[in-house]
Amino acid sequence: MRKFDWLLYVSVLGLIVLVLFAQSDQADAPEAPPIELDAEGPTLPPPSPLDEQILIQMDGPKDGVGTAFAVNRKGQWITARHVVDGCDSVGLLVAPGQYVPVESIMLDPDHDLALISTGRSPNPVQLDLSTPLRIGAEGYHVGYPQGRPGEVATRLMSRSRLITRGRHETAEPILAWAEFGRTRGLAGTLGGISGGPVFDAEGRVRGVIVAESPRRGRLYTTAPSSIEAFLTRFNVNPEDGPAEAFDEESYGPRSDNARRLLQVVKVACKVTP
Repeated sequence: MRKFDWLLYVSVLGLIVLVLFAQSDQADAPEAPPIELDAEGPTLPPPSPLDEQILIQMDGPKDGVGTAFAVNRKGQWITARHVVDGCDSVGLLVAPGQYVPVESIMLDPDHDLALISTGRSPNPVQLDLSTPLRIGAEGYHVGYPQGRPGEVATRLMSRSRLITRGRHETAEPILAWAEFGRTRGLAGTLGGISGGPVFDAEGRVRGVIVAESPRRGRLYTTAPSSIEAFLTRFNVNPEDGPAEAFDEESYGPRSDNARRLLQVVKVACKVTP
């Protein structure tokens, strides 16, 4: 066989191998975070004026979907404020095609958080708002991206600051997470996952998803201090429900369990024209 034929054969074989390995469970994920985030590092520093700023423009309300999670068995759920603000009716999906109407909605004027109430919430999550977070810590974001069940695996990068303009004028500390894996077949925007929880490796909720940057492969969640202030403002008493450990191999099934137990649910917002 001539030298040219050998070179062509090797090139084609290499291309086939590359395509095969690209079809992994994380093929839709963006580039992995830098190597220094492969393991937990130092404790997350306090907020700083030098923190990255994320600007969000909030326009008028419109139909849409989001995510919420139960914080106790009294029918109290947390979601992002922008998911339910201005909705004429809000429902929580508790079974295929079955939505429970929300009885009341309370919006936090200082943070992108809202409390929605129904008659019952059988299985709350476990919150952990006091244990220090470390750079590189694992985070597993669970909800309904694009209106379908889905989840994203991340590592904690840094603090940021969320600046909201338009319908609300607020500035609040948030946390930036770098994506390294997601549900197979989930490509592009994660719209619909807002309001969902980020679980740590022990299965405890450390924040609420409030924004994303698809181009950079980033998700942003509220800071634990914001959730503490929110719970105090609205006199919410959290209760511990079932919790399972998450890791890179099991976060898909663990996320499915959280949705099956109705710890995490889809939110549907309806706006009257």
